[in-house]
Amino acid sequence: MLDREGYRPNVGIVLVNARNEVFWGKRIREHSWQFPQGGIKKGETPEEAMYRELHEEVGLLPQHVRILGRTRDWLRYDVPRRWVKRQWRNVYRGQKQIWFLLRLVGRDSDVCLRATSHPEFDAWRWAHYWVPLDAVIAFKRRVYQLALIELSRYLDVPPPHTQPQYRELIEEIPPDFPVVSALEERHGR
Repeated sequence: MLDREGYRPNVGIVLVNARNEVFWGKRIREHSWQFPQGGIKKGETPEEAMYRELHEEVGLLPQHVRILGRTRDWLRYDVPRRWVKRQWRNVYRGQKQIWFLLRLVGRDSDVCLRATSHPEFDAWRWAHYWVPLDAVIAFKRRVYQLALIELSRYLDVPPPHTQPQYRELIEEIPPDFPVVSALEERHGR
């Protein structure tokens, strides 16, 4: 299911524990780490897709989490042409995502990476909220940064402009980006 511009609707999940550390999943048989994410099926709302993906990828159920917030709009990334199957190259551009911020209210032991027969991750860990994104595939990094920046308003975490890999991006963000005014107000930027 693609929109008119060639983007597949998708959800991203930033899951935090009580210390505001983020769930970081290692892609199965790869050396890259990422947040849980997945496509929105026809007829699904973003929230329904988020709960489905949360169970499929992390093994958690709605009672294990609380929604703290979500991005106000779609965040998009383009997939490099060489990664797109030949038959989709003139149609598919990438993904557009609504990101959810969830608080784990269950236990770490509730996480089950083998909840389905097609696991996405083979390891996981908790990482600092402003996780270094070097292990994320390059074309997804900017969306990850934008999602973390926008969702940070729901948590008591240091402001992003104090983090070296986010400082430059903060300067590039347009003033109408949803989180900019809230960050400036909260942190006196």
